Amino acid sequence: MLSSPILLDYQSSTPCHQEVVDAMKPYWNQIFGNPSSKSNLAGISSSAALEVSREKIIQKLNLKNQKIIFTSGATEANNLALLGYARDFHMRTGSFGNIITLKTEHHAVLEPIRQLAKEGFTITEISPQENGLINQEILLKAIKKDTFLVSIMLANNEIGVIQPVNDIAQICKSRKIIFHTDAAQCIGYLPLNLISRNANMITLSSHKIYGPKGVGLLIIDEDINLEPLLFGGGQEFGFRPGTIPLPLIVGFAKAIEIAINNTEKNISKLSLLRNNLLKGILKTGNKVLINGSMNHRLPHNLNITFLDLSGSRLHKELKSKIICSSGSACSNGMPSHVLMALGRSLKESESSLRLSLGIQTSHDDINNAIVIINNVVHALRK
Repeated sequence: MLSSPILLDYQSSTPCHQEVVDAMKPYWNQIFGNPSSKSNLAGISSSAALEVSREKIIQKLNLKNQKIIFTSGATEANNLALLGYARDFHMRTGSFGNIITLKTEHHAVLEPIRQLAKEGFTITEISPQENGLINQEILLKAIKKDTFLVSIMLANNEIGVIQPVNDIAQICKSRKIIFHTDAAQCIGYLPLNLISRNANMITLSSHKIYGPKGVGLLIIDEDINLEPLLFGGGQEFGFRPGTIPLPLIVGFAKAIEIAINNTEKNISKLSLLRNNLLKGILKTGNKVLINGSMNHRLPHNLNITFLDLSGSRLHKELKSKIICSSGSACSNGMPSHVLMALGRSLKESESSLRLSLGIQTSHDDINNAIVIINNVVHALRK
């Protein structure tokens, strides 16, 4: 008998790495000055620590001609990128242009873009192919004379598919369109050249990569201007005012360092475990659909639909045994808009599992999860 449920929901959040916790420790009650207070030694020390963390991230991500804006998380970073750039575009040009995105984007991208539609901008939401990937020909056809912004996430938070963002970035660059990508799920799981090349704006999140909650960042090209969402203070180049959460930023920088240093190891271990998990579920002849491309996918993600099965009963039976989800952690229990955009029915969406692995996941976890899932599915089918 298992003493506690098996954790297979690492795409919702991750525990802080111990080295991250250790790195943050002095900044809670020893080096606690306000980084914006440059008139005293406490503030100067904190300001120096902030810039050291910023520079570490720039170096680890191999950024050139780009700057980092720290935020409260990926949601704020996405909002700042999309609302901030679109509103600045309107102020500069007097025009409400066209914005293109994908129907399977995270709500933190879709909802700001839909807010911009209320403000007068035109919005194009492209449907993905059945495998979750964007069709570049459809993207090309969707581009209009007044398209000025495209936002396509690098790797989907629910089905894990990896979009060809470098190709998309080149398409946008050739047409002088700004390209934004949400890469919150990617550091430590994809080669760095897929993450930090060509996009004009990139969103990252700390708590998805074993860093603290409450901090994220937006990378932007140096020549991009944004209309701030908040006012009062002028921190973060004037784009994001407010007292800097120095302990969280120090921890975030450490988490990025650890993740990048272990990318190859993570990919090798997690893809093997994920593939074993899938094989074990398929081995007993379960009637399932795999959601999203397996060839272009994060190594720690598996999303499957169990056909002709009650989703509510499936999740109820698994709840005490496996920690997993049916969609995004931000979906509030609603059926996955991502799966429905792939053509899944409401019933199929509800009977789907997102199983996401982490660096603590073991072979025993996978073997036990296979037994539990297969037993539950078999019992429900009887």
